[in-house]
Amino acid sequence: MILSMLLLHCLTTRTSRAYYNHLLSIRHSSSLSNTCCYSRYPSIIQSCIARKAIEPGKQLHARLLLSGLGIDAVLGTKLVNLYSVCNHLADAYNLFDRIPQRNVFLWNILIRGFAWEGPHEVAISLYYRMVEAGLQPDNFTFPFVLKACSALSALEVGREIHDHVVHSRWDSDVFVGAGLIDMYAKCGCVDDAREVFDRITKRDVVLWNSMMAAYSQNGHPSDTLSLCHDMATEGFAPTVATLVTIISAAADVAALPRGREIHSYSWRRGFEAQDKVKTALVDMYAKSGWLKVASTLFEQLKERRLVSWNAMISGYAMHGHANEALALFDRMKTEAQVMPDHITFVGVLSACSHGGLMEQGWKFFNSMQNDYSIRPMPQHYTCMIDLLGHSGRLDEAYKLIKEMTTAPDSGVWGCLLNACKIHRNVELGEIALGKLIELEPHNAGNYVILSNIYAQAGKWQGTARVRKLMTDRGLKKSIACSWVEVKNKVHAFLVGDLSHPRSEEVYSELERLEGLMKEAGYEPETMPVFHDVEDDEKRNMVRSHSERLAIAFGLISTPPGTRLLVTKNLRVCEDCHVAIKFISKIVGREIVIRDVNRYHHFKNGLCSCRDYW
Repeated sequence: MILSMLLLHCLTTRTSRAYYNHLLSIRHSSSLSNTCCYSRYPSIIQSCIARKAIEPGKQLHARLLLSGLGIDAVLGTKLVNLYSVCNHLADAYNLFDRIPQRNVFLWNILIRGFAWEGPHEVAISLYYRMVEAGLQPDNFTFPFVLKACSALSALEVGREIHDHVVHSRWDSDVFVGAGLIDMYAKCGCVDDAREVFDRITKRDVVLWNSMMAAYSQNGHPSDTLSLCHDMATEGFAPTVATLVTIISAAADVAALPRGREIHSYSWRRGFEAQDKVKTALVDMYAKSGWLKVASTLFEQLKERRLVSWNAMISGYAMHGHANEALALFDRMKTEAQVMPDHITFVGVLSACSHGGLMEQGWKFFNSMQNDYSIRPMPQHYTCMIDLLGHSGRLDEAYKLIKEMTTAPDSGVWGCLLNACKIHRNVELGEIALGKLIELEPHNAGNYVILSNIYAQAGKWQGTARVRKLMTDRGLKKSIACSWVEVKNKVHAFLVGDLSHPRSEEVYSELERLEGLMKEAGYEPETMPVFHDVEDDEKRNMVRSHSERLAIAFGLISTPPGTRLLVTKNLRVCEDCHVAIKFISKIVGREIVIRDVNRYHHFKNGLCSCRDYW
């Protein structure tokens, strides 16, 4: 009877003809003894595993129970594997507990299932049960349980398991090493990850990829690119995963020439058909300010997955092209019928925020919850706080924070603090800083913003009090730095920098430009300099801001008409924003500034942000 049901399932689910014939042969031999049939059961279960055919597997399990073979070690192990790969982990666990003789392979199957699908705590609990049972974990056990630690960011447990790895002498295994690197990376301990990597002398491409991903995930794009060079030097050919990681790293540092080299390399090596690589390139070109190229690559994708739509929507959003981002979102839903996720809505709400689209912002924020059952995360609230704050609706922004369904993070309070700076709201600024001190007490930038709010209001005693607090806590203001890439070399400039070899030429160019700007009607805005000093000194301080130095160097180092891309680690100040508009018109160039918040495209005396940032 059971075999007849299995055959019917094969026919109704279009299982392969070979599988059907295999079951049919067993049916014809049903008169044979259980001992004879036993030899066929493992291959039947294996066929179910290969096809993730859970229902036939359950029916066969029932037959085995009736025949007294339900807790046989070999068949039981295969059934546990079937239940695990089909994500029926409760059934897998129940059967596992009924098998009296459990070897390492059986433990690994169940640990793997919970490490992949969760709850991840169960995978860790099973690992410790296994050790207590006197079994020695192997080079499969460790990567599985470390994956669970990664998912939970369980650093202390991960360190203890690392000790077990060392004592069991699996620390030179590349698979175990990759698991350790991923665990430390997910916990933010990139130096520990590098120590693991350096101790393994016989590496494979998976290990190299793991270390590059660790750097990339923890905000070390330059180290990612450097490690890729080392990998190539040692003769390892890159994989799709390698290219995706290094392209993302090039995007993070806005290193367009490097990104183009990687693009060309991937094409020469035959990766042009890989949509994962193309999607990474879409993200890279978007982050490097080349939206037209990003859009072209996006349209060339054979299959536009959700991650591809998200990359393009976010690309439009970060450049302030709100209408294009929202149009693409609508196309994603209607034409492609792809369901958005929480990342999609971060891009959509960011577009609304950068474009000052209040009505649309509320519409999408509510739709996310009501139409897609996506619970707002801090990133979504941050976009809404930014939108309300820029519009001067600070009380509404504060009210929304108090109504949040999740704990506000530093991004949320930081947005409110920035809005208070824009609209000179001292009272709410003090509240926001108080919360930020609780969340990130060592971030000097937050103290500086409140100090500036006091300065704007002429409350110099408040400014002095905040700066004393910073001094008492040993905090120093972040130094503004800007980068510009010329001829594949990155040149960095600090505020008032005199260290560059061509510094004299840079300041001479700035002086020339300033004369032309004054003729065109430019008047320096000294409000960004929040010090109780004379206006002349303030003007000199603004004049030597890092982004101006980087622009001047770019102008004297590249042919006329060349587009400049400057990256800055802080927000561009109001006076520099005005000055760069004048410069773009005077020199007839497009100048793109990527600051900590967004992109600004300056061209013909105008900025893409329409002075809303």
